[in-house]
Parts: sequence; C-alpha cells; structure tokens
Amino acid sequence: MQINDKSEIKEYSAFPERYHKMDYKRSGKSGILLPAISLGLWHNFGFVDSLQNAREVLRCAFDLGITHFDLANNYGPPYGSAEENFGTIFKKDFKKYRDELFIASKAGYDMWPGPYGNFGSRKYLIASLDQSLKRMGLDYVDIFYHHRPDPETPLEETMGALADMVRQGKALYVGISNYQPKETQEAAKILKSLNTSFILHQARYSMFDRWVEDGLLNTLHEHGVGCIAFSPLAQGMLTDKYIHGIPENSRANKAFSYLNTDTVNDTIEKVKALNTLAIKREQKLSQMAIAWILRQPQVASVLVGASSANQLKENVKALDNLSFTVEELTLIDKILK
Repeated sequence: MQINDKSEIKEYSAFPERYHKMDYKRSGKSGILLPAISLGLWHNFGFVDSLQNAREVLRCAFDLGITHFDLANNYGPPYGSAEENFGTIFKKDFKKYRDELFIASKAGYDMWPGPYGNFGSRKYLIASLDQSLKRMGLDYVDIFYHHRPDPETPLEETMGALADMVRQGKALYVGISNYQPKETQEAAKILKSLNTSFILHQARYSMFDRWVEDGLLNTLHEHGVGCIAFSPLAQGMLTDKYIHGIPENSRANKAFSYLNTDTVNDTIEKVKALNTLAIKREQKLSQMAIAWILRQPQVASVLVGASSANQLKENVKALDNLSFTVEELTLIDKILK
C-alpha cells in the first residue's frame, strides 16, 4: 500500500522533547526500559482501516515518547496487514529512528492453512518471523513472543526456536504471552539454560480481569521478567463510553467483537461506581484504569490501542496521576467484588 497525501510533502521530524514527559520502566532485571504506555497495533492498523489515520497515530505516539510498538503476524484484518501497513509507514517516517524504537512481533495463533501455520512448532515460528520481517521491512525485531502455549509441541522445541532467533540476529530478546504461572516457570528455566534473554510476559490484565495476580506476577518477579499488560480497558468497558447506554457504532454492537451487550450490561453498575471515583481523582475512568495497573512494580508497560491520535493523548494523561491512597485501593477492591 502507498501513502498519498499532503503530509508527504513535508518530511516527518519527531518532536525534540519527546522523552521529557514519558515515564520509562525497567522490564524485570533486563537492561530494557519501556515507556509506561506502549502502542498496540491489534486493531485500527489493517487494510480495512485508514492508512493515513494509522500514520497519524504512530507519529503521535513517538512524539509522546512512546518507543514501543507491538504487532503480531495475524494482526489486521486481514492477517499480516497490520505489519505490512506498519512497514509502509516505518519506511516513510521512522527508518531513521530505528535505534530509538522497540518493535515486537509474535506468532502462535492461526496464520496460514495447513499443519505448519499455527501453535508452536519450530517450523511455524521461524517461518512466521521471516515473513514478519519482510512485511515490516526490518532486519530484526527487538522482541519476538510465542503468542500462546501449545499443548502438543514440547516446550523445549518452542523455546529452542526462540533462542535460535536471537542467535541468528533476527530478534534481540524473546517473550511469551498468555502462559499460566507453571508454564511460565518452565519456559524461564529452559530459556535460562539456553542463555537467552527472556524479558517480557504479555498478559491480559485489567480491573475486570486480575488473573495475573494469582501467581503469575510472583513467578515473573522470581525469574526477573517484566509484565506488559494488554486489554487494560477490558475492550472499552473501563471507559465512560457505556455509562449512558451502548452507542450504535461502539465495539459492543459489532458482531465480530470480543465485547457484547450482555457483558456491558452485567458490569455497568461497577463501571459507574469506578467512574465516580475517577472523577474525584480528576481523571477519566480509562486513565484511572491504566494507572491502577501501573501501580504493580512488576508491570513494565501497559499496551493501549488507539483509533485516533486524540484518544492516544487522552490515555497518556493517565501518567499525570499514578498514585493511589490506601482508601482508594480499598474502595476499588470493594467495587470490583
């Protein structure tokens, strides 16, 4: 895909003071500092979306000090299109800033037909990374994740493939996503034995989904691995979007969405109570929800999606108030229960 618009006339130059206001947190015991808020390209960056809008969001992110862009082989739709669009924008705007960026990709879910386009075999993972690098126009990714556990493939094979990617110079670090605590512990031991830098576990985490608190965060601390949280707003429930009803064009009204009207209706009273507290804190609910996750010392970054530059700016304002009183945390727990 090509970018054809008036902004092509003027070459993009990043905001000189982009690093002054962003908070950066260390990922576990590694040397990597991540922006407290990172940009996920799961939605809004595929061929079905506006390439120019995607370009504006990415430019805005970098100008805000967001150095970490998170992709996966099957992000789109269609599969692969988010990486291809990112590659188009990268070539135009970000190539000269490559050493200032921390770019991620993943593989583990369905990507192509047949027995070699899914899960965690060595063949699938290495082929997928090669394809991702071509789509994005990169020589390497900064981190490559196995996107989900594979119940059939030996963990030694999957982790061995990740280790070889680092040895081949195709990835600098490796990570895993959606692994339970016991699986994470086993993966960490294998990667340590292979002398491979395992620095991040990407996990779903929000006020409405706190499973990582039941052992995973402790496991990550034990092995010196950071956590990067995705879906921090519970697919939009932890915003003020649904307080006065479900908008016609909202995600909850779309058939392909992970969110639905029943889920929204079941949680709306909790959302309203949390929103009241956020207002007292002089924050939007979405900002409070992000700040609440960042209070965890093991969380290195929170992944947010954005359909516009303005939405991204609003999310980054969460960093203006990251502290919680004991009374606030107690009230949040009471509301959530």
